[in-house]
Amino acid sequence: MKTAGRIGELPEVTRYTKYYEHDGMLRAYANRAMLLAMIFGVLAIGSLAFAIYVRIQPPTVIRVDKDGNASVVGGPRASKVAMISLSADASSGAAPTDLEGRAVVRQFLHQYLAYTQDSVDRNLAEALNMMTANLRVYSMNKLRDEDTVGKIVSEHMISDFEIRSMEHVKGTPWTYTVFGVKEVHRVKNATEATDQIVGQYNVRLVETARSEVNPSGLLVAEYGEQQMVGAREGGLLQKSALDKDRP
Repeated sequence: MKTAGRIGELPEVTRYTKYYEHDGMLRAYANRAMLLAMIFGVLAIGSLAFAIYVRIQPPTVIRVDKDGNASVVGGPRASKVAMISLSADASSGAAPTDLEGRAVVRQFLHQYLAYTQDSVDRNLAEALNMMTANLRVYSMNKLRDEDTVGKIVSEHMISDFEIRSMEHVKGTPWTYTVFGVKEVHRVKNATEATDQIVGQYNVRLVETARSEVNPSGLLVAEYGEQQMVGAREGGLLQKSALDKDRP
């Protein structure tokens, strides 16, 4: 208690921190700032030296031969020749295969020939998107002139399609002949009629750039169908020729 009383009696100026303590803190801050400045200076000089080194390197020259193989003939590592294969196995520029062509033909025919009155708009739209621009315009005009969608809806049509065989036409790159059975059920005046048609379908494809929308890089350029055998069933008992499990 006596010590506290004596401190309270001292002048106010004697209560401040000693001057040499303030000087030590300032010197510590100055040393830290100097150290950081030296570190950043070294980093800046190193970055500048690396940029100069990269800039003075000779350009890399790549030679591509007729077989699609590339070799490095110039650059910082010209002595080490690197062979790069640019064959058709690359995913971005690879040519479509026959398997992809058959898959496109199968998908197109099922979208274009199999439908119900509820799915006809979606199926035809997807089939039209698989065509080239000129064939798409021609097909849309034909569908509009014949009022195909209106007839399908008004007659409650249901079309089933099954591919029986698919052959690649020899001497052509992307032409296929497909034999299939199309079965159309329609209801008019509460009476169902069934058309069973065996037809030949000719589809020619063309190559285009691969994309997310068209990963195969193939579009339908020509389409034609020819009826080979057809029959209409109008009896009381309707059976589907495509359903082999039905008695």
